[in-house]
Amino acid sequence: MKIAVPATSANLGSGFDSLGLAVNLYNNIYIEESDTIDIASLDSTPVPTGGDNLIFTAAQSLFALCGSRLKGLKIRQENNIPMTRGLGSSSACIIAGLVGANELLGCPLNTDALVNLAAEIEGHPDNTTPALLGGLVTAVMEERRVYYIKQEITGHLKLFAFIPDFELSTEFARGVLPETVSRRDAVHNLSRAALMSASLLEGKYENLRVAVNDRLHQPYRLGYISGASEVFDMAYGFGAYAAFISGSGSALMAITNAEDITFEEKARKALDTMGKTSWRLLPLRIDNNGAQVIQGA
Repeated sequence: MKIAVPATSANLGSGFDSLGLAVNLYNNIYIEESDTIDIASLDSTPVPTGGDNLIFTAAQSLFALCGSRLKGLKIRQENNIPMTRGLGSSSACIIAGLVGANELLGCPLNTDALVNLAAEIEGHPDNTTPALLGGLVTAVMEERRVYYIKQEITGHLKLFAFIPDFELSTEFARGVLPETVSRRDAVHNLSRAALMSASLLEGKYENLRVAVNDRLHQPYRLGYISGASEVFDMAYGFGAYAAFISGSGSALMAITNAEDITFEEKARKALDTMGKTSWRLLPLRIDNNGAQVIQGA
């Protein structure tokens, strides 16, 4: 069985820990029943090959919830989502493990149960939920239950991921945030997060530059992503609707008009001029389908 799970970009600037978007970059996971743990990478990306592998532990959690014991699995990972860059690589592993385990057991858990279990494992729902469902997801976790809305975004949008050659762990990126914020900053973000999801749904893309503006996490993280502010300025200078840190970073994301065929070339040249020749620039589209199971693959 093959499971394709999309990358995700969380927060979208102002929607800290509540907004997430799936994009068409996929990890492909091949899972078979086995009496032993047999895990390997199909590319050059090193992955844990024992019982601590995140795909396996997620599958194990679902088996345990269903009252079954998981002895082992044969897992092969094709890792297209860069790790520790804010593009949901860990969420993709969690979703692959849960979806695969659910299939092996005959689908005892429905979608809502999978959403809840994935968020419980990850600790928050902003990456795992769109990875499972696709589209733009607004999600809140309350007493181990995720309340969510999925919106399919069908407008003429393209996204560009600016992926640096250095990692920024989620634990570190969370550690630099303040414990409390002012009421003024809280109101600022609440209004803009609401504007972000509504504007994407309604196609009011001229609102996105205002909607993406954040005071809760980006100001504290930007300093740890060398050149981030310059990349934002460059993206807006080339006509981007919005630019923001993808998840906790280090990747940055820009949203552009899909009909603009010049952005990619101009952005690549600008990165080179800025001395960021090792940065990857990936053109992406919104994935509205989420994780897909391909039997017999």
